[in-house]
Amino acid sequence: MKSFLKDQRTTNFLTKFFTYLFLLALSIVILYPILITASSAFKPGNIAAFTLEWSDNWTLSNFSRLFNDTLYLDWYRNTLIIAVTTMFFQVAIVTIAGYTYSRYRFKGRKNSLIFFLIIQMVPTMAALTAFYVLAMLLGALDQFWFLTLIYIGGGIPMNIWLMKGYFDTVPRDLDESAKLDGAGHFRIFGQIILPLVRPMIAVQALWAFMGPFGDFLLAKFLLRTPENLTIAVGLQSFIANPQQQKVALFAAGAILAALPICLLFFFLQKNFVSGLTAGGTKG
Repeated sequence: MKSFLKDQRTTNFLTKFFTYLFLLALSIVILYPILITASSAFKPGNIAAFTLEWSDNWTLSNFSRLFNDTLYLDWYRNTLIIAVTTMFFQVAIVTIAGYTYSRYRFKGRKNSLIFFLIIQMVPTMAALTAFYVLAMLLGALDQFWFLTLIYIGGGIPMNIWLMKGYFDTVPRDLDESAKLDGAGHFRIFGQIILPLVRPMIAVQALWAFMGPFGDFLLAKFLLRTPENLTIAVGLQSFIANPQQQKVALFAAGAILAALPICLLFFFLQKNFVSGLTAGGTKG
């Protein structure tokens, strides 16, 4: 018995040790690029490379130059418009479609779900030519609405599967009880089921909002004029020329670009940890 307890304690110790070791290594991997970016953003003058050097000569001049000498505010506004529009429409479509596929049986349901999986297997790079030709035919090159439609449509197939799976975990007894009380389909969806899937809706909203901030390939391919670029493409122009790299401006812009995502995360984080059906059957 003592030997068993000793072995169990050793196992628990090793489990905790390697768990904390892994978390420490993961924290270093995550924090190191952030620290380098922050260090470079507050350095005076221009620098040729990212460096992790802390000194007393911190300055906000890079942020001032970013606003006064570049089109950064235009890029920021463009990205926010695209991100908010993408988030709103994608979350609405995915939530309604996920509920429909979860709760109803209709002709073509299985085939359409399989079709969504097949569409998701096609990488974005393989469709770049098709997007470009379609934009040419529609006169949509350098247009926000076309890029936004691609972002919305690109996130729908797989996210419908995720939302459907989440709706499937909500007990159907709630639907039946509401029907017995005289509730209609829209009331069941809006007042009973929707509050229970807020964690997944929050995740979907965050993913949809982050997409336009992080995407470079599509925006670079479809947007042309400098004032119509998004943040990712605009910042890349600071370091595109090896002879005239503006690393400090790039770092300052990258820090500001992360602020909306951080704010949205903190606003939605209470939904990430809420229980799936907490209070669903109470009363």
